[in-house]
Amino acid sequence: MQRRIVLKNMLASALLPVLMPLTFLNGREVLAAADGAGAQAMLKVSKERWQEILPEDRYKVLFEEATEPSRSSPLDKLYEDGTYICAACYQPLFDSADKFDSGTGWPSFTRPLEGAMGTKRDFRLIWPRTEYHCSRCGGHQGHVFNDGPPPTGERWCNNGLALEFVPRAEPLPALRDPS
Repeated sequence: MQRRIVLKNMLASALLPVLMPLTFLNGREVLAAADGAGAQAMLKVSKERWQEILPEDRYKVLFEEATEPSRSSPLDKLYEDGTYICAACYQPLFDSADKFDSGTGWPSFTRPLEGAMGTKRDFRLIWPRTEYHCSRCGGHQGHVFNDGPPPTGERWCNNGLALEFVPRAEPLPALRDPS
């Protein structure tokens, strides 16, 4: 009887991520963004094409879900007024007004721009985390945690290699569509 309960719980744990409501984003299962407002149409670009366009370190973070070393990004300590955009497709992701120093060594924000992110559950470190991706190209950005400051209580912890910064006085670049 005990063995049957253990097996049942193991099966339920293994199936939980599969049974969650999912959509597909660039070939990966991803929870849909809470609302589609603000997001651009989803790009249909192969990983091979992104690999041709992006430097290797950025490609690995954005499309192989690697993590850059803590404190390695100059964007972590940048607090100028402007917009943080996806390093792959140039979609605006965060406003500098929502950036804060989390002490983690990665750029951190209290919230993304509306419609800019899609999320999914990540079980790589045993306990579940919420991973987020650019809603336009599917590029991996980072993880969101519930230990941030007001007003949201969230910490959107981002890989610096997945972002570019555009000062407020400069125009945003045109959205990139490499297809």
